[in-house]
Amino acid sequence: MYTPKNMAMTDQQAITGFITQNSFGLLVSSSLNATHIPFVLDATSGEKGVLYGHVSRANAHWQELENQRVLVVFSGAHAYISPTWYDAKPAVPTWNYAAVHCYGVASLLSDTETQDMLDKLVTKYEPKLLQDKQIMPDEYQQKLRQAIVGFKIVIDEIQAKEKLGQHRSISDQQGVFNGLSASPHADAAQLAHYMNQRDIGRGNKSDN
Repeated sequence: MYTPKNMAMTDQQAITGFITQNSFGLLVSSSLNATHIPFVLDATSGEKGVLYGHVSRANAHWQELENQRVLVVFSGAHAYISPTWYDAKPAVPTWNYAAVHCYGVASLLSDTETQDMLDKLVTKYEPKLLQDKQIMPDEYQQKLRQAIVGFKIVIDEIQAKEKLGQHRSISDQQGVFNGLSASPHADAAQLAHYMNQRDIGRGNKSDN
């Protein structure tokens, strides 16, 4: 991913938080086959962390994964940037966004490891389901588990980028942040919220 130095996200804690918040990723193998799936990140394992996921057994993509280096793309907030929001003229439209690319070697999980991964996934989004045997009885889970293939990716490289207009002047940054904040579009509001969280591109002196 093309990443100018002033747009690189290098703080590991920020990267971990980004992946955790935007965990629905795009898995891409060397054949350029791609699958959209949720991931669970174990940031404490390995040098750069380990990603866990699963695909349907009917999806032949899993047959390409064992001992192969793959890419997982995590996309965050993004929005159109109007040139009318800049103080400096002339100007053109652009698109601001944040994204993280994770590279690593994949390996398939055992049945026990797959169940553990599924439990962690459910725990993240709706932990009470694990105790609700009426909705998710053990026998039903076991039957469905036969229809999926779990895998893990030991991350060996991370490319993280935040293109949030931080390279522009303070007045331009303020104009963009105000424009996003006032926009009726949900994606603009999400990007403004992310910029506020990260304290980047808002036109504060601390942003530069």
